[in-house]
Amino acid sequence: MAAAAAEKASVSVPLSRDEEADLEDPVKSPPSSPNSSTRKACCAFLQSWVSRKFMTGIVVLFPVAITFFVTWWFIQFVDGFFSPLYRQIGVDIFGLGFLTSLIFVFLVGIFVSSWLGASVFWLGEWVIKKMPLMRHIYSASKQISTAISPDQNTTAFKEVAIIRHPRVGEYAFGFITSTVLLQTDKGDEELCSVFVPTNHLYIGDIFLVNSSDIIRPNLSIREGIEIIVSGGMTMPQTIAPLESISRTSQSVQLNRISSC
Repeated sequence: MAAAAAEKASVSVPLSRDEEADLEDPVKSPPSSPNSSTRKACCAFLQSWVSRKFMTGIVVLFPVAITFFVTWWFIQFVDGFFSPLYRQIGVDIFGLGFLTSLIFVFLVGIFVSSWLGASVFWLGEWVIKKMPLMRHIYSASKQISTAISPDQNTTAFKEVAIIRHPRVGEYAFGFITSTVLLQTDKGDEELCSVFVPTNHLYIGDIFLVNSSDIIRPNLSIREGIEIIVSGGMTMPQTIAPLESISRTSQSVQLNRISSC
């Protein structure tokens, strides 16, 4: 009888999962208190606030840093034209070459505006256009500089245009460069040559669009160039065709006359 009782006592009783976890980890961490949860929430909020303010600082300082970097590079680049000449005579003042370059550009503008300067410039342009490779580079760069020139001549951008491209319901910004008369069997059709930039301002496509299908917004050439270069970030909130603006002004004048 004593041996049977000992065998029953030695038989192991199956334990539950909680009891097994308690045996494996006798030192069990106490349950989290409300203070620890509040501390974690405060840390998460502080981390989110710091990251947002840091990104705000980056967004604000990035264009400022780029502006100063490009300006500093431009000053050093322009200063490098005449600063070696000043160093040869023993004058080493930073910014003197940059100031000399600005004065030189101003004097060139005055000289080219005269009859003699225009003749010399025409002769130099004729020589450059005879060179195989340089004539293409010069022609492309001249078209861009002429487009933004204050002297609007026949080769500059005429107007800002909005055309339906590439699908119905989609529009593209462009510039009217010239007009052409297309002669067909049905009669003559006036077409406008519209330059649509695809890579900032110096590369794009040319479309011949009927004059009646072009939307002419109330934007100047400079405003159109700023929209293209900035990727649309300087786009005004409201764009109206010139025809609707003229009609609105005429109706307002008529209302004033009738009221009088």
